[in-house]
Amino acid sequence: MSRYIARAAIRGANMIVGEAEQMVTSAVEDLGADTPVAFTNTAYYLPVILGFTGKEVTTLGQLPEVVDHAKKLLVDAPAKSLWLPYLGETLDAGAATLLAFEAMEGVRFARGQQPEPIQGLNLTGTSFTSPDSNGGARGDGGGFANGPIDDIQLRAWGIQLVDGRMPGFAAIVGAARSNEAAVSIVRELQKRNILVFLSGNVNGRSIIHQLMEEGVEMGYDTYIVPFGTDTISAIYALGFATRSALTFGGMTGGAVRDILLYNKYRVFAFVLALGEVDDLKYAAAAGAINYGFPVIADTLIPQILPTGVTTYEHVVSMPFDDIEGATDAEKARRMIQRCMEVRGVKVKITDVPIPVPYGSAFEGERVRKADLRVEFGGSKAHAFEYLRMVDTDQVEDGRITVVGPDFADLPEGGAMNLGIVIEVAGRKMQEDFEPVLERQVHYFVNGASGIQHVGQRDITWVRFSKGAVDKGFSIKNIGDILYARYHGEFGAIVDKVQVTLYTDPAEFEKWLGRARDAYQQRNVRLADMVDESVEEFYSCTLCQSFAPNHVCVVSPERLGLCGAYNWLDCKASYQINPTGPNQPIPKGIPLDKDLGIWQGSNAFAYQNTHQTVERVSLYSIMQDPMTACGCFECIAIIIPEANGVMVVSREDPSMTPAGMTFSTLAGVCGGGIQTPGMMGMGKYYLLSKKFISAEGGLKRVVWMSSFLKDTMAEDLKAVCEREGDPELLDKIADERYVTTVDELLPFLEEHGHPALAMESIL
Repeated sequence: MSRYIARAAIRGANMIVGEAEQMVTSAVEDLGADTPVAFTNTAYYLPVILGFTGKEVTTLGQLPEVVDHAKKLLVDAPAKSLWLPYLGETLDAGAATLLAFEAMEGVRFARGQQPEPIQGLNLTGTSFTSPDSNGGARGDGGGFANGPIDDIQLRAWGIQLVDGRMPGFAAIVGAARSNEAAVSIVRELQKRNILVFLSGNVNGRSIIHQLMEEGVEMGYDTYIVPFGTDTISAIYALGFATRSALTFGGMTGGAVRDILLYNKYRVFAFVLALGEVDDLKYAAAAGAINYGFPVIADTLIPQILPTGVTTYEHVVSMPFDDIEGATDAEKARRMIQRCMEVRGVKVKITDVPIPVPYGSAFEGERVRKADLRVEFGGSKAHAFEYLRMVDTDQVEDGRITVVGPDFADLPEGGAMNLGIVIEVAGRKMQEDFEPVLERQVHYFVNGASGIQHVGQRDITWVRFSKGAVDKGFSIKNIGDILYARYHGEFGAIVDKVQVTLYTDPAEFEKWLGRARDAYQQRNVRLADMVDESVEEFYSCTLCQSFAPNHVCVVSPERLGLCGAYNWLDCKASYQINPTGPNQPIPKGIPLDKDLGIWQGSNAFAYQNTHQTVERVSLYSIMQDPMTACGCFECIAIIIPEANGVMVVSREDPSMTPAGMTFSTLAGVCGGGIQTPGMMGMGKYYLLSKKFISAEGGLKRVVWMSSFLKDTMAEDLKAVCEREGDPELLDKIADERYVTTVDELLPFLEEHGHPALAMESIL
């Protein structure tokens, strides 16, 4: 262990704990000990404090005890003449620093100083708005840093973290050598689908300012999340890591060793320190090393290189001037490569030969009207996408053809029709896989920087930005993307791919008709699939990297709780990777057809949950419901007073009749545990005939998030017709009218909800 690093980290820890003590004392005196303390839309209180100490901090009066705990972890800085390993003392100092950081941010929230106001910052995809000091919206062009990641977004990213599309995160602290280097750093991380957290400054200048000056979009949608411009705000990145362990790993507050080991081996993250490293940054780095996250600096500092003892606890120096490269952008690219090598991040990159950057981190980009060059579909034109299986001799692999004119003669912001037809052939390709592969067009095309794709089938909408077109992006490049990605992602079942893009009016209409005929045939084929018509279900164990005791049992009538995988998806996945997370489960003997219990699914669950789950009911919320990992789209929970069930969407941050928000509910039923009366689920399970059929199906739903009612209105109305109660959807309450049980019961009585007359759900 470097004596220099130990001295600096311990000095920094002593300094910041002292500042935290003063800040907490002052806040208690000014605001009162009972003043609430909470991070926005998070279920785990102040998460690092909860993880390290088990303390559920809800008021300012509880923070002095946290500061006292931090003080006990501190020692004096080692003397210059004394040589010892210092590792334990330094890691303790790092832990004390993190506790102090979070206590200080808690005080800032109590004082209304978080999220941090940053002039001119405009985030995309964040789920909160911040008022000015008078409670009104800012009208001066000001913006706010993100603050802590809310639980809704944590779970939205969960499936990407566990299936490898998002390999991990990078916590960047400070400011890059130049704006060019700053942009290159985040673009290289985006290309690899690495989540980027930003904080800190060097002499008052932050990488956040640098990216703002270069017009780089920041926010949830682009995977670039600015926490704040001081080093203290880096605590939100480690809070995210702690909550990952609590949410997906089933850890409990105070199980600090388990939480840290979980992050060391399961969350592939690193810290990139840009610019001068002062004592406070050394102390923060020591805190990150507790999690097994290496620290890489772009300045000359002492190093902690891997040994037999410190396998992951690295501090690596990469002086920026010493990195090979003719430009700052090239040096930044090489630096990111080294960061990933140090942490051992495994990234799957498909070479897509297009003139703009490519990666799923760009999926959230929006092409706004001011930057629009051309659009296909939308309100001014039509577009569709259609993938079909054909015989191998009908496909010329790699052939990409544009039939009709391009958009060169269109005025800026103009619109035109576009038909995307993908023809695939393969020895293992099956007709059932067509819609599965077709749905990937959205993700594949959206991976191009400056290209926006919305919708599917014949409601597709594609936008090209001016910037992308200026770099040479054309209609043909859509085919380049699809050809490369289908071979890269589905090579086990797809041998040949050709893509034809239709803008010619006559050809467009002809193929649109063919596509719509195929859509209808698929609807009939999928609608006819029921659990009784197949001999096997499928497992999904993708989330076991985060929730080791969780298994999804996916049937034709019950999709995975994340909503991303249905029975056909799992079948395709098994064909692609026979040893992967989606394995066939022979149903075996039905043990209870009403509850949806089979001998085969029970046996698989028992063997693959480390013998913790013995029975799984696919159709019941009350008896042995499926476990949940934390990636679910919705949570269903019984409301005994109403003799029914509530369904809350992860997009809904409001209070529910259960007395808890989605985030709090998720903390109860996530982590791979089996909770009778409560379960995670995919939202389209609501449309299934098997949706909690053991308890009466949709007629048991007495409250539902308005997001679900609005976005799934037509589908839900069709289910109400099927259930013999066409007005049922209007009888179901939502947060616009009801947020408590006391409000719910009169609503149900007034609207004549059928649950009130059904047998007791208990």
